[in-house]
Amino acid sequence: DARAGYSKEPVWPEGKMPDAQADQCQPYLEWHMPKELKTKAIQIIYSGGGYHGNGPDGFEVAPARRYLNEKGMTVVTMKYRTPRPQGGLAKHTTAWQDLQRAIRIVRSEAAAKGLDPERIGIMGSSAGGHLASTLLTHFDAGNASAADPVDQKSSRPDFGILCYAVISMGTNTHQGSKNNLLGKTPSDDLVKALSNELQVTKDTPPTFLWHTWEDKAVKVENSLEFALALQRNGVPYDLHIYQNGRHGIGL
Repeated sequence: DARAGYSKEPVWPEGKMPDAQADQCQPYLEWHMPKELKTKAIQIIYSGGGYHGNGPDGFEVAPARRYLNEKGMTVVTMKYRTPRPQGGLAKHTTAWQDLQRAIRIVRSEAAAKGLDPERIGIMGSSAGGHLASTLLTHFDAGNASAADPVDQKSSRPDFGILCYAVISMGTNTHQGSKNNLLGKTPSDDLVKALSNELQVTKDTPPTFLWHTWEDKAVKVENSLEFALALQRNGVPYDLHIYQNGRHGIGL
């Protein structure tokens, strides 16, 4: 294992987690420092799981973490809140809050660890890819007047990696994923807002996407449409499509 150091911390201070629900897991971050640091960039990686659950040690996270540690890159893995929230709250909301907070934490701690706070990437798979594409298109600059200095930091990633990602809630969505993410009767405004191929702007971070034609659960059009939106807005991207490979293939 190319990991030299490990540490774990909660995403939210005690008593400060927004929209806390008793049935959800407690979100946390894990820092994985490489034995030989070769880049000051940081990669945040998290899994999919349909917003039912997610695993920071699972097949969509751990192999990529080990690979990037071997390349001399610092990796942050995370557990975000699942299962989906109850009580009418939009189904992606608590997971999205956790990811925004995670980027702010990483950005606030990067310099002290000898890393670059302006080179932070996010990598998500399947429903985790929807979470990633949401933050790639819905970030903010932080709250300069916030009492917590972490909340003053920007939640904008500097680059994104989308692995067979759920991106659209429109024509090419997977209906089961749409139901899981938004509920069975979402408003038209929410569908549009979270069809993230429609939310790309010139300020969307550079993105690497990959998918397979064989994926029956999440159509390849999700990645194609996001890539086209990036192209139209002049955002740098790479798109790789493989003929074979079921959904959830990991690395």
